[in-house]
Amino acid sequence: MITFKNALKALFLVAISGVADGYFGEAAGVTNQPTEEVIEFKKSWQIPIILALTPVVWGQWCLSLQKIPRTCPLRHLCFSAQHPHSLAVAMEQEKNSLSRELSPDLAPYHCTACHGDEDWSHSHPIRGRAKSRSLSASPALGSTKEFRRTRSLHGPCPVTTFGPKACVLQNPQTIMHIQDPASQRLTWNKAPKSVLVVKKIRDASLLQPFKELCVYLMEENNMIVYVEKKVLEDPAIVSDENFGPVKKKFCTFREDYDDISNQIDFIICLGGDGTLLYASSLFQGSVPPVMAFHLGSLGFLTPFNFENFQSQVTQVIEGNAAIILRSRLKVGVVKELRGKKAVAPNGVRENGTLAPDAEVGKQVMQYQVLNEVVIDRGPSSYLSNVDVYLDGHLITTVQGDGVIVSTPTGSTAYAAAAGASMIHPNVPAIMITPICPHSLSFRPIVVPAGVELKITLSPEARNTVWVSFDGRKRQEIGHGDSISITTSCYPLPSICVQDPVRDWFESLAQCLHWNVRKKQTHFTEEEDDEEGEEVQG
Repeated sequence: MITFKNALKALFLVAISGVADGYFGEAAGVTNQPTEEVIEFKKSWQIPIILALTPVVWGQWCLSLQKIPRTCPLRHLCFSAQHPHSLAVAMEQEKNSLSRELSPDLAPYHCTACHGDEDWSHSHPIRGRAKSRSLSASPALGSTKEFRRTRSLHGPCPVTTFGPKACVLQNPQTIMHIQDPASQRLTWNKAPKSVLVVKKIRDASLLQPFKELCVYLMEENNMIVYVEKKVLEDPAIVSDENFGPVKKKFCTFREDYDDISNQIDFIICLGGDGTLLYASSLFQGSVPPVMAFHLGSLGFLTPFNFENFQSQVTQVIEGNAAIILRSRLKVGVVKELRGKKAVAPNGVRENGTLAPDAEVGKQVMQYQVLNEVVIDRGPSSYLSNVDVYLDGHLITTVQGDGVIVSTPTGSTAYAAAAGASMIHPNVPAIMITPICPHSLSFRPIVVPAGVELKITLSPEARNTVWVSFDGRKRQEIGHGDSISITTSCYPLPSICVQDPVRDWFESLAQCLHWNVRKKQTHFTEEEDDEEGEEVQG
C-alpha cells in the first residue's frame, strides 16, 4: 500500500534527481551529489512513476484542505495528512463541508494556525463552549501550562470564556478575531447558579439595595450567593434580625486567602468605579461577566440603575446580553529581595501571583490591571528618572513626576487628567502618558497592544520610584528592580445596558460632560441681509 509519506518521499526523490538538479542546485550554485537511492530512480520509467504518484499526493492535499475553512486567511499554509482516504472521498467531504459552512445554524470553523488546538468537529453548538482551548485560553484548574503570548502587534486574542459557564456568542459570519463592538453578545453554556456580589464597604446607603438584591437572587432565582466575609461583619447587617435567615445562606471568602475563581458564574457590583476595579483584582485569570450598578460617585464603568434591577438581572441570567471586553494589563514586578524573605499566604499575595520561574535572589509578582499602572516619584522632592523599553529597545527616559501606562478603559481615568486622549475600550492599544514631564515635547503616545513594555529605574536616578496598580498595592521600586507590562489575554467582560458604543458615549456625556458648551445662535433674517450687503459692498 502506497502511503502518503512514502509517495511524497518517492516523488521528491524523483524530482530532485531530474528537475531539481537543473533548477534548484544550479540556480543556487550548489552541486548535489546523487545518492544510490536517487540513481535507482534515474531510469527510463521515471516519468511513469511521477505520473502515478502525482494523483496520490494531490488527493492527500485536497483532503487536507477540506478541513480548513475557506474564510481562514492562512488556508494556504495549513496542511494535514492524517487520514489517507481516496481523492473521491476527499471531494465528497469537501462538498459536505461547503454545505455545512453555508448553514447559519452551525458554529464557524477555526484554523489551528489561528486558534491553536481547537476541535475541527462539526458538532460544536453555537452556544456551547469549545471542547479544547486555544493558545490564549485559560488553563485548567491546577494546570501549570504556560500559554505563549502572540507576537501580533494587535495583542493577544482575548479569551472569550468567562468563568465556568459564560462565553461570547459566536457569530457564524464572523471572520476576524475582533468582532464589531455592537455585535458582541453574552451567552451561557449552562444556566448560571452562583453569583458574587461585591459591595462598597463602609457605605450605609448600600445596605438596603444589598439586602434586596441578595433576597431576590436566593429566593426568586435559587442562586448561590458569594460575598466577602468583611461585608457581613458590618454592624448594620449583624444587628438586622430579619436578614439573619438569608445571611446564613451566604458563601463567604477572604481576599488573598480563598480562591473562588472557578466557582463564580457572574459578578454583580454595587458601588462606583472603584468597586468594579476591586472585583477585577479578585480574578487573576479568566473573569466572569460583570454587571455593575451605579451606586457610587462617578459611575463611568457602572451603566446600570438599581431602580428596576429585577428585570435587568433576569435578562442577564437568561443570557444573550450585550457585553464589552475591557482589556487588562498583565504586569510583572521583579524585585531584588535585598536580604528579606517574601511571605505569601496560600501562594498568593495582594491579589498577585508568585511566578514559578523566579530567579534566585529575586521575587517576581504578577498582577492583572484594568485601569492603569502608575509609576511616580513618591514622597521624594526630586524628579523621577525611569527608562522605558519597548520590546527590548530603549525608547525614552521619563524625567518628571512619573509615567502612566494605561488600558483604553483607563484612558478616561488618571491618563485623561494628565492630558491623554480618550480611547474606546474595544481599541487594542496601550497608552503611555507622562506625568508633568520636564520637557516641552513629551506628548502622550499610543502603542500597539501586542508590545511588551519594561520600565526600570535609570542608573542616574537620584531616588527610587513607587508603583501602584489601579490605585492599590503601592510599593517601592529601586535599582535592580523592573516592571514588565503587556496586554493580558484575560479581559474583563462588562455587561452593557444597550451596546458598547452607545454606553461609552453616554458615559462621556453624563459623567465627564464631554464637549458640553453653550450652543451658538443662528442669524436672524435681518442679520443675514446685512451680512449679504457687506459682502457685496
